[in-house]
Amino acid sequence: MSKRDMYRKLNWQGGTPREVAEIVNNLVEGKSNNTGDITLVASGATSTTIYDERIGYNSYIGIEPKTQTAASTYFPYGAFQDTTDQSIATVTATANVTLNTTDYSLGTSLADGYKIKVDYSGLYNLQFSLQFANADVQIQDVDVWIRKNGSDVAGSNSKFSIPNSHGGTDGHLIASLNYYIELAKDDYVHLAWATTSTNVTIEHLATQSTPTRPATPSAIMTLQYLSANSFTTNLFTEPYISSQSQGQATISHPANTGTNKVYRYIIVG
Repeated sequence: MSKRDMYRKLNWQGGTPREVAEIVNNLVEGKSNNTGDITLVASGATSTTIYDERIGYNSYIGIEPKTQTAASTYFPYGAFQDTTDQSIATVTATANVTLNTTDYSLGTSLADGYKIKVDYSGLYNLQFSLQFANADVQIQDVDVWIRKNGSDVAGSNSKFSIPNSHGGTDGHLIASLNYYIELAKDDYVHLAWATTSTNVTIEHLATQSTPTRPATPSAIMTLQYLSANSFTTNLFTEPYISSQSQGQATISHPANTGTNKVYRYIIVG
């Protein structure tokens, strides 16, 4: 069905009184029928084109989701953990906190066993939880900080004191924090750490019994998109009209890998 078949239009010479009355009455009742549906292109596409002869250079084009898939709001996020014990070589060295498991991911990915990379620019909330263990008989300190693209992030360090071992049992402490950080597309972040004793480790614990308890990851890191930021390209945004010309308009949207993302649009002017 063509766009012309979807709405009534008088020819340039006018029409019969009945045709004119029908169209005028429809307009009075808000039935201008200057609407249509568009399904976002999938397979990772970042734009979809509306072809409609009613679109002009200065037309207003409003869009709204029509299917549940389109109405669902997706913001980039990532949840990662590590299931190994992590140690450090010397008290004068630093080490990267490793990650070997992706729990959830959208617009983020794990790289090189410790980096979290983002596909969209924006302000993110980085959170971490590290299970420290201390086999030394003295309390020992650890420092944990954030690195962005391999460089230390100013003001991001935290110091934690890990309890000493007692009665043959290691001292334990969970170090956790959240931090807001601006990232551009393809930036990556990771954690680094240092300690006053090589007896301090980031410890993974297997499933335990009596009573039954789930396994304890040595490290957990999450990254959650909050909003657009000062970077002007590759922002994560909801679908919007990015350009238009006579008879067509372009919808820009995050890379779409799903199906049935159908939007209703209305043209005014």
